[in-house]
Amino acid sequence: MLFIASLGSYLLGTIPFGLILTKLGGMGDIRTMGSGNIGATNVLRTGNKALAALTLFLDGGKGALAVLAFASWGRDAALVAAAGSLTGHIFPLWLKFRGGKGGATALGTLIALNWLVGLLACITWIAVGFLFRYSSLAALTAMAVAPLFSLWWDESPMAVYATLAAALIWLQHTENIRRLFNGEETKIGAD
Repeated sequence: MLFIASLGSYLLGTIPFGLILTKLGGMGDIRTMGSGNIGATNVLRTGNKALAALTLFLDGGKGALAVLAFASWGRDAALVAAAGSLTGHIFPLWLKFRGGKGGATALGTLIALNWLVGLLACITWIAVGFLFRYSSLAALTAMAVAPLFSLWWDESPMAVYATLAAALIWLQHTENIRRLFNGEETKIGAD
């Protein structure tokens, strides 16, 4: 059953909403614009805030849906589904394993696993994004504190998932971290 949860959630995670929405919106292939990423931050660089918001919602939604779809099979299946959808978003088979950086999908999984942990991580993202205007810093900070929130308001297995998800997302943001340290990272709305 865990294999089915993993595979099903991986396939759900591979749906590239940013790519689909920008193509449907007549903007072409998002992978040829801005950072080349398929996530909401890069969609925002197109200037279409509505499509960026919808991408954010759908990328988070697919993470939450994966967890909820397999939660009736038990907590282990829900955690495996969370990991599967996040992995699918970051490494989609259909896009030669070059997907998004995973922030929105991870937040969606956290909300579905424990709404309070997910809500606190989202509030952290919004607060850091509002204060510093860096999407990458907001995602990195939210994911860094998610394991702590998980330990406080949930249990060790969720904290393990949150830690692994955070590590994966931090690895995906290596270039962003370098640009943050060098003062070269693009601020939200600066494009």
